[in-house]
Amino acid sequence: MTDPSTMLRIAESAVSAAERSFIHGLGADPHQIKERGDFATKVDLEIEEKLRSSLSDQTGIPVYGEESGGDLNRDRVWIVDPIDGTANYAAGNPLCAILLSLLVEGQPMVAVTSIPMLGRRLSAHVSSPLYLNGRALKPLRDPDKMIAQIGFSSVASPLNSRYSSQVRQGLLADLAETYLRPRITGSVGVDLAFTAQGIFGGALSLSPNVWDNAAGVLLIRAAGGVVTGTEGEPWTMNSEGVIAGNAEAHKAIMGTMNKILNQQ
Repeated sequence: MTDPSTMLRIAESAVSAAERSFIHGLGADPHQIKERGDFATKVDLEIEEKLRSSLSDQTGIPVYGEESGGDLNRDRVWIVDPIDGTANYAAGNPLCAILLSLLVEGQPMVAVTSIPMLGRRLSAHVSSPLYLNGRALKPLRDPDKMIAQIGFSSVASPLNSRYSSQVRQGLLADLAETYLRPRITGSVGVDLAFTAQGIFGGALSLSPNVWDNAAGVLLIRAAGGVVTGTEGEPWTMNSEGVIAGNAEAHKAIMGTMNKILNQQ
């Protein structure tokens, strides 16, 4: 049986070591070109290898990483995004993060999101509160609607996605007409972490990638927020995205999403 508190300690220790490489390499040039104009830096590859080695050696649990892949068809698997927001990272923009989660039967049991350039590390396991730099935070509350912001994250649209570029643009425009104020940070992990902390009232991720979403899903659950897939269904590792936030913001985002999808 996997003990969540033990796994969280191991995860945080591994991330601590990776943070030093992250901070030292900020501004690294693109190194490996990927599909759709995406790229990785040498630091992406270095951090993923460090995390992969540390986690597998200490726990015997396999690792699935954004850069080097792995096997997702397992009961237990570590999910690693060594640098979420790589374009930000290469430009020296501090809104980038290390994302790490442990999935057990497709759901996150442990999560760590580190935003090293802001000095913030969020962590949680399935039966814990949300921790910020080791300190438990109070549950989320509905923010003042006059200042409510949400994160909007969208990766390049896959050919088989129902969320075409036109849908994404319309969704962003319609969200801007609500009391929510969309913000595009360039990092799904930052959006979800800010939502867990209550900096953002909510977040909408249209990324289908489990490495982008899994850690933030657990952090927001630990904070007492509402988390679903983009159609309001319970989130799973196979969901095409995430809608999350306090109850009021989630309802507003979900309403806008339904309106857009019903127009197709």
